[in-house]
Amino acid sequence: MSSRPMPKLVLMTKTPRMGRVKTRLARDIGVVPAWHFYRTTVTKIVRDIGEDPRWQTLLAVAPFEGLTDQGFFPPHLSRVPQGEGNLGDRMGRLMSQLPAGPVVMIGGDSPGITKAHIAEAFKTLGQADAVFGPAHDGGYWLVGLKRHPHVPNIFQNVRWSTQHTLSDTLQNCTRLNVVTLEARSDIDTGADLEEWKAALTTQGLL
Repeated sequence: MSSRPMPKLVLMTKTPRMGRVKTRLARDIGVVPAWHFYRTTVTKIVRDIGEDPRWQTLLAVAPFEGLTDQGFFPPHLSRVPQGEGNLGDRMGRLMSQLPAGPVVMIGGDSPGITKAHIAEAFKTLGQADAVFGPAHDGGYWLVGLKRHPHVPNIFQNVRWSTQHTLSDTLQNCTRLNVVTLEARSDIDTGADLEEWKAALTTQGLL
């Protein structure tokens, strides 16, 4: 009797080199604060959701530096290279090459992602072909595919880092059963960061 394939959570992340991460945010708030924000956000995401036994967490790292990444990334979590190309090329390649089972991908740009968000995405893929977590800026903070009976290529001809990112991707999903989750904020600019902090203050969380 065969067991069901293990769901896989892929965190698309970068080696946190100062001046090489959150460059748009750095233009607004400075290189060091942007670098600190990125390190803090990714560390918290990994700590909060990376250890859950309901899924296997993989770190898709760019640039991939193998064992030298251990100073930042937990050594017990599997790491894979993102490879070459734009974001769509890299995500599409991972979606097609990973072992069987549903895959959910997130980035390090949306603080506050919880285990409940990931669990909801995988539960959704029990019925749907694809799941998206829309971002307020027109992109998405989460994307997942059931990948059965085949892996659809949904990341071609997408205008990345624009207000059209989600709508372009959805144009590639017209033959799929798609479900969207709650909208959240990606933190790409200083204005995004201030809006996020204001929301936390209103909720009494900051």
